[in-house]
Amino acid sequence: MANNGKRVRVTLACDECKQRNYNTMKNKQNNPERIEMMKYCKFCKKETLHKETR
Repeated sequence: MANNGKRVRVTLACDECKQRNYNTMKNKQNNPERIEMMKYCKFCKKETLHKETR
């Protein structure tokens, strides 16, 4: 299986407490901008916006 470099690993950080909670993969050819997802933050104990960090 060849790795052509289109999919990259990104870290998602909570927008409220700034904790880095999740790691995920994204296709940088289809999504060149930073991704944002609503995810559960175990530190805030609620669902918050998580943004991609670099």
